[in-house]
Amino acid sequence: MVSSRPSLLTNSYRIAVHSIGLYYRSVVMKTIRASVRCIIVLTAFTLGVSFAADIDGKWTGQVEGRNGPQSQTITLKASGNALTGTVQGGRGGPVEISNGTIDGNNVSFTVVREFRENKITQEFKGAISGGELKLTVSGGRGDPREVTYKKE
Repeated sequence: MVSSRPSLLTNSYRIAVHSIGLYYRSVVMKTIRASVRCIIVLTAFTLGVSFAADIDGKWTGQVEGRNGPQSQTITLKASGNALTGTVQGGRGGPVEISNGTIDGNNVSFTVVREFRENKITQEFKGAISGGELKLTVSGGRGDPREVTYKKE
């Protein structure tokens, strides 16, 4: 005679299948969450690199000199976090920058100018925002000064 009640083995099987299904669903959700986190990190890294690339090119600003404002041109090139280029304006020709770094929007570099047998070191520190490069220039003559350069 066949019983109409489910057997204990059938109920155990259903519980086991249900538990395994819950376990795999949990594993799948953890994998999806980890994938989404990875995508977010990679996107943030890519955006950071693209912001750094925006500094490449010529930047022109007005620097206060002895006889009034003078035009100064900075040519910059980023390679990873390293920054290279030249500063042109004032006496002499273009001067190579050294110790150049870019970290996100923050920029810093130094310029060493030689006049006769004297070396004058200037530090440039600031940030890039859109088409403007705002730098504080210290060293050389006078107090530190703010200079805003526009991208050409």
